[in-house]
Amino acid sequence: MVAPTYASDTPVERSEMLEFIGVRHHAIISTTRADESPQMSPVTIGVDASGAILVASYPERAKVKNLRRRPRASLCVLSDDFGGEWIQVGGAAEVIDLPEAVDVLVTYYRSISGEHRDWAEYREAMVTQGKVAIRVTPQVWGPISRGGFPPGLAGSQRP
Repeated sequence: MVAPTYASDTPVERSEMLEFIGVRHHAIISTTRADESPQMSPVTIGVDASGAILVASYPERAKVKNLRRRPRASLCVLSDDFGGEWIQVGGAAEVIDLPEAVDVLVTYYRSISGEHRDWAEYREAMVTQGKVAIRVTPQVWGPISRGGFPPGLAGSQRP
């Protein structure tokens, strides 16, 4: 029989939060629609040297339109293993348009995949595709969390 997993919440300082999200690239971003309801999208994330979370997108996407109207976002940063740990991070967000977006998109790519084989080709593709960059500056974050049985069940005969 496999040992049960128990839920946990580990409060972290900013440096620990950045260490946690720096090696994770899957997240759900939540923005606010005009009617105040949440709009959520799965995204790939990178982190820049200042600790801002970077997302690549297109101007037509709902998240971009929402951020232009209300520049705040929350992200649930997930582990590669869906059952792994996660953290929720929120803060001020900005949409960066071309041509300024290109340098941010280079940083985004590097933080996820390292060096590109041809940066000129990558930059050209970002312009051709009309990409924008989203930069979220973490201002609040929760604990690093893990799901599972309530900790109060530890030591009982059942989960």
